[in-house]
Amino acid sequence: MSEPSRSTELVRIREKVASGKRLTAGDGELLFHPEVDLHTVGELANLVRERKNGDVAYYNINAHLNPTNVCIYRCPLCAYSCDADDPKAYVMTDDEVLARGEEAARSGCTELHIVGGVHPEKKLDWYLNIIRTLHEAYPRLHLKAWTAVEIAWFAERSGGSVEGVLGALVEAGLGSLPGGGAEIFQPEVRQQISPRKIDADTWLDVHRTAHRLGLRSNATMLYGHVESAAHRVDHLIRLRELQDETGGFQAFIPLSFHPEGTQFADLPGPSGLDDLRTMAAGRLILDNFDHVKAYWISLGIGTAQTALAYGADDLDGTVRHEKIHHDAGSTTPELLSVDDLRALIAEAGRRPVERDTLYRRVERSGAEWQASS
Repeated sequence: MSEPSRSTELVRIREKVASGKRLTAGDGELLFHPEVDLHTVGELANLVRERKNGDVAYYNINAHLNPTNVCIYRCPLCAYSCDADDPKAYVMTDDEVLARGEEAARSGCTELHIVGGVHPEKKLDWYLNIIRTLHEAYPRLHLKAWTAVEIAWFAERSGGSVEGVLGALVEAGLGSLPGGGAEIFQPEVRQQISPRKIDADTWLDVHRTAHRLGLRSNATMLYGHVESAAHRVDHLIRLRELQDETGGFQAFIPLSFHPEGTQFADLPGPSGLDDLRTMAAGRLILDNFDHVKAYWISLGIGTAQTALAYGADDLDGTVRHEKIHHDAGSTTPELLSVDDLRALIAEAGRRPVERDTLYRRVERSGAEWQASS
């Protein structure tokens, strides 16, 4: 496509965005073209972002819990997982899990984000026990737990159904699902980066089932490795189609690939400009998602802050004890304070609003907090 044609097409996309019309896959691929002006794409994404969320930028007070790094899948893209006999392998005890919950509750967290390795020897009861133990001890903590990859493994390992596993987890205290494990849906790419993981249809069906049961979830896309722009757009369109069907996704989180420590360490990873373009294109294509998150752990603080003008309306949260991205070479801090988050949001010209996992606004009075719609 020539430069004049690209300019003409961008004008047409602008008209679509202004009138609230849905973008096609072809439109999406144009947004990713390096010769299409990034700031124009960002301007259009910001239009949609402000149409949905005004000048608000959300954050939450949360902590991460990764109960084990032992994993049967050992994906080439992952620097976190290991085999059981690796010197860095660990499995947290009940006391360690409870201590993490106690720390989160004491720190004012509203959410505990729980994901980890798929341990070959741990049965569903072990994972259920983590949820049950935390929920009984700290009932106000929202437990956002287990990716679709883990849920599918629990069902296979137990000989049950995904619906049955999710029902048991909800009974134990599960609040919602995170969006991890999506990576890139296209099969040839998936075969290179995570060959033993569940396929795209299974990932989508776990979330479809969760939504049918009344659970909300998030969706991710890991980009900046061996995929093309067409693969990214295909991934986004498939998320959009499921959201049309169920309405159960809360937020889209584009995850910038960190190659250090993975089998793709020779790759450069995405640039900051690519991060912003992906954020903006995601906001424009996913017209039925209410929120797009600039996950500062993955993007870096400066890029995440800038992304608040490129379609993002959420910086995630304090993210206490994050391991997965830091093991892959993320140089971001181990923790951001509430004051840090609010200052970053205000400096970007947005209005900071604390939320809980379900995007209810949180009001605090001393050590007490209350969520409201």
